[in-house]
Amino acid sequence: MVVSKRKRYLSGQDWVISTLDYLMKSMTCSGNMSQVVLMLNACLDGQEVRERLNRFVRNFPVLEGTIGRDWKLSPYWKVSQASQRDVSFFATPLSDLSAPASLLPLVEKTANRRFIDDREHLVFHYFKSRDRSALALAFDHRIFDARGAESFLNLFQQSLGNGQPGGDIAFSSTRALTEWMKKFLAGRNVNRRIIALSKSSPIAIPLSSEKGRGFKYRLLTFNEEETARIYDRAYQEAGYLLESPFLLAVVTQAVHELMLQRNEGGESYLVPVTMDLRPGKNPLEETFFNHVSYLFYQVPRSQAEDLKGLIATLKQQMYDQVKAGFPKDLAEASLLTRIAPRALLGKLLHLPLKGKMASFVFSHLGKSSYQSKELMTAGVDTIFHMPRVPVPPGLGFFSNYYNNKLNLVISHLDGLLTDDEVNLLEQGIRKRFAAEAR
Repeated sequence: MVVSKRKRYLSGQDWVISTLDYLMKSMTCSGNMSQVVLMLNACLDGQEVRERLNRFVRNFPVLEGTIGRDWKLSPYWKVSQASQRDVSFFATPLSDLSAPASLLPLVEKTANRRFIDDREHLVFHYFKSRDRSALALAFDHRIFDARGAESFLNLFQQSLGNGQPGGDIAFSSTRALTEWMKKFLAGRNVNRRIIALSKSSPIAIPLSSEKGRGFKYRLLTFNEEETARIYDRAYQEAGYLLESPFLLAVVTQAVHELMLQRNEGGESYLVPVTMDLRPGKNPLEETFFNHVSYLFYQVPRSQAEDLKGLIATLKQQMYDQVKAGFPKDLAEASLLTRIAPRALLGKLLHLPLKGKMASFVFSHLGKSSYQSKELMTAGVDTIFHMPRVPVPPGLGFFSNYYNNKLNLVISHLDGLLTDDEVNLLEQGIRKRFAAEAR
């Protein structure tokens, strides 16, 4: 049922994301936002990029919306009648863009830039050298998830040849104030899982009480040949199309090596991993807001040494959670949280695991939703993501696949890790990717 084309009622996951935005604004330099970067093999005219983006973005007044509550306290996204402002676009000349690493110090700053007000939800940054360029889209996680941001850029590219898509979208969403027994049963199942997870204390890096810090990033790029070897090994070790458990196992082992060096306490690694719930029906409807749930993996410290055993453990936990319907139960149960103010819900999120919440977070996007090989007239060489991570844990690993290349980004709260410790993580990941299957 479509309630209103000017009101998009928030899902439970949307409300959790909004709560994390509230918490991150109070604890770090900015909110729950991310950035997707497209590395281009040619230069574009910056003014033309700005004008085309501005015309496109004006089709979507939803991008200037804010959160409100109706008379039954259901939170919704108030969609503007029409776009009122130009898109935020900044152009920066550079002397060198020969590799993504040369861009990282600049896009690290843009990923930490706070939006100017509560109606700004995306900002474009265009970087240009003599023969190469890059476009970064910093976006509010309340309006896009990672796949949604890629889809939005894909819609932009499609619009250049097919005309502008209509922006008068009647979002298919309801207050979801029915089927209460279904929600409570889902909540009971989720609560049982959380209680089981909380019996083992997570291994996590302690956080400083200092507020206002930003995030730092380390980008690991792999060329086509390296990526093909990584995927071949993933399929050997984990099974065909099961690269995600393999990547998570490798990352977990690298983190375990770091935790041993730091002598951190705790009994197990607890890792929330995103799972896409899109049904694949309406690209416009599925572009905006959040369409994900989570799987929660728990690995005892004693099982982190053996890669084959670790992969088997992760696969079994994945099968068990999907079979039990945990991701859908979590999405259903989270609808019950929407009545809670964000400040209260933020405190509740910290209770079950005594404030630690997780050891780190992990996400593998797999094949990109950006389907074109070009942006305007420039070829897209690669794409990578730079999320800011909820605090705690303040540490995350995010991989994606585009143009036959794998990228992996380590995101961490400034001050959480030293450069030597990030080097150790990178070396541990690369070493295990390069190892022969056993």
